Amino acid sequence: MTPSRRQPARRRTAVLATVPVAVAALLGAAGPTAPGTTGAPGAGDPYFPLSGNGGYDVRHYDLTLRYDTSARSLDATAVLTARATQRLTRFDLDLTGLKVTAVTVDRTKAAFRRDGQELVVTPRHALRAGQEFRVTVAYHGTPEPVTDPDGSADGWIPTDDGAFVAGEPQGAMTWFPANAHPKDKASYDFTITVPEGRAAVANGVLLGQRTAGGRTTFRWRETQPMAAYLATATIGKFQVERYTTRDGIQVYNAVDAREARAAAPVLKKLPSVLEWESRLFGPYPFRAAGAIVDHAPDVGYALETQTRPVYDSAPDLDTLVHESAHQWFGDSVTLTAWKDIWLNEGFATYAEWLYAEQHGGRSAQQAFDSLYARPASDELWAYPPGDPGSGGNIFGTPVYARGAMALHELRRTVGDRDFFRILRAWATGHRGGHGTTAQFVRLAEATSGKRLGGLFHTWLYTSGKPNRP
Repeated sequence: MTPSRRQPARRRTAVLATVPVAVAALLGAAGPTAPGTTGAPGAGDPYFPLSGNGGYDVRHYDLTLRYDTSARSLDATAVLTARATQRLTRFDLDLTGLKVTAVTVDRTKAAFRRDGQELVVTPRHALRAGQEFRVTVAYHGTPEPVTDPDGSADGWIPTDDGAFVAGEPQGAMTWFPANAHPKDKASYDFTITVPEGRAAVANGVLLGQRTAGGRTTFRWRETQPMAAYLATATIGKFQVERYTTRDGIQVYNAVDAREARAAAPVLKKLPSVLEWESRLFGPYPFRAAGAIVDHAPDVGYALETQTRPVYDSAPDLDTLVHESAHQWFGDSVTLTAWKDIWLNEGFATYAEWLYAEQHGGRSAQQAFDSLYARPASDELWAYPPGDPGSGGNIFGTPVYARGAMALHELRRTVGDRDFFRILRAWATGHRGGHGTTAQFVRLAEATSGKRLGGLFHTWLYTSGKPNRP
């Protein structure tokens, strides 16, 4: 994610989906079913205790959406293919603000009820541990974003010609039922019908589009594992550009006409940016790429939605480099807990520094020195990036800038040869999966042959402005 350089994020009024950990634990223990047969209502993340669910892993989402841009109404069906990780007599899905009309499990009608952001499903027959099953949810309503702890809007955000759909960290549940924690990644199919003259842009490869009866249906497929927060179905009046890079990547750019002139020179650099990042980080991890440049002045940020970042306005080159770097760091290699967000934002910010350094701009050392010159009272030192403390801090300056500074200190300590080997090994070794800070530290130590615990403790976990060695 990149905060907008044009303006701060605006505030919206909606559901705030955070509860104390103790409350989440009590919720998981509630109910008439036998112990060990109820899927937990959260994945155990301390910052977002009700995000995600326990007891199953989703393998695939098949989402069929029909959106009326005038009424701002959504009519949808979601089919989730999942595997039970324990015996289940009941399980939860994350969904907020929409009316559910029917739920089936393996084509058999299932009982369901709503409990805040939880859709609680009781199948007619208990699911065995290891059993693959299919959940179908029919629902409709007017999707609205949630308000995150930092006050920004997240999820399905209406615009004057459609919707800006960006789900980090908890907004996926505003438009489809999900196991909405990054620990559970899945493949996706999207079938999205919108009024003729609008485009609906999702992740992955466009399989086709068809117009009939005043409406156009777009079919998208993302075969690579994707966290729910990285899914998008952004809708608007877009100018579309399609081409294939010399590396065989299918590019699809969708740009609001009001942003087209400013966006064109930056988007023209996308193939060269991806080539440069591929040389540093390893092969591009997906079949598709591109950009969704919307005109969404109330949003205040861009997001690295998988394969096709979504921008609230025409991006500058730094933002394009940042969101593109996330395709390796955050999208392909995904965090397992939101407190590790520096693995996404610190890495993408450092990619900006490296790009400038290698394209005639200031060096990474100069970027580091400029930040380190800030006084101890500056917000940069407000909290450690490896432990931001709450969901309200995960998109703050320390996570981005001090996270990048930690990487620069690593580079200075181990030298360029080992540093770039570490970055590439991290991206390729965890491709399509997950990574933690502890795993990154172990990789850095194994690659360099140095003990680096003190360095990472100082730059990731120490409060206040660190002393330089």
